Amino acid sequence: MLEKLEKFQIIILSLVITLGIIIGANIITKSISKDVISVTGSYSQNVTSDNGRFEFEITARKPTKIEAYNAINSQRPVVMKYLQEKGFSPEEIETKTLTIYNTYRITPNGLNSNEIAYYNASQHISVRSQDVNKIKEVSTDITNLISKGIDINAYSPAYFYSKLSDVKVKMLEEATKDAKQRADAMLKATHNKTGKIQSVRMGVFQITPVDSTNVSDMGINDTTTIEKKITSVANVTFTIR
Repeated sequence: MLEKLEKFQIIILSLVITLGIIIGANIITKSISKDVISVTGSYSQNVTSDNGRFEFEITARKPTKIEAYNAINSQRPVVMKYLQEKGFSPEEIETKTLTIYNTYRITPNGLNSNEIAYYNASQHISVRSQDVNKIKEVSTDITNLISKGIDINAYSPAYFYSKLSDVKVKMLEEATKDAKQRADAMLKATHNKTGKIQSVRMGVFQITPVDSTNVSDMGINDTTTIEKKITSVANVTFTIR
């Protein structure tokens, strides 16, 4: 009886070992077939903005609506002459609709009354040019019109690079090459090599000032500087061989 029990245990043990070997081999095979390395590659290049926009508004505050309207109309010719002297053609200047709104007097207890205190008038003007230095110059100089009695509210200029679509393909190619180089370096110590690309996911483009290190998951599109840095990112998964 004892001998039969021992034989039965030996059989069971053999089956367990055999099953373990089969399962282990299967796991190892699957692990090898799924061995991959995921690497993020990047590539940057500097570009110079090739067009710009500058926006500002002329304003007036007067006790009557007609006075506010006339004040804007008297300021506009001075502003237009100034822009033309700065080298802007009529096609580069956009004048938007003159707007007027009233402001009510405040009562001693801090509430709005039904009595109009004055009228605010404004006219928005924007200039565009492919000469970004001209945009920069007018944005810094236009406040000098104040000395001529012109009430100016100026906004920050914006600079753009219009050829981004032309360089995207090349930049993504370079980012993928960078990912391959990174993967090669990481696997060198393990005596493995990168195999074929299993998947590629392109990241968002980052357009930043040249000396900036900022990044965003949503991408950055800097318009504040003439000189920009464009960075492309590629997330690449390689097989390991």
